[in-house]
Amino acid sequence: MKIEALKKRLDRNRPMTTITIRMPEDVIEDLKRVAPLLGFSGYQPLVRAYIGQGLRADLERLEGDTVSALIDSLKRHGVSDKVIQEALGEITQC
Repeated sequence: MKIEALKKRLDRNRPMTTITIRMPEDVIEDLKRVAPLLGFSGYQPLVRAYIGQGLRADLERLEGDTVSALIDSLKRHGVSDKVIQEALGEITQC
């Protein structure tokens, strides 16, 4: 993830929107019970944290899949491993 995008994600004052989601009552009760034990002020911040963790993991996996596919394609087109490694080194330093 690029630095600017990461800074935006870490901004606690990002705009929020309200959603409605149906969940089993026992799940909500468990979330309410677990939230303070994990240091959350309530169950909604915990739900946001769970969603954020899953989303970041999926984004990283999907972006990684794209990079892997690009590397494979470059190799098929004759780009050397050395050139690919140098290019990867350049972008990871950003």
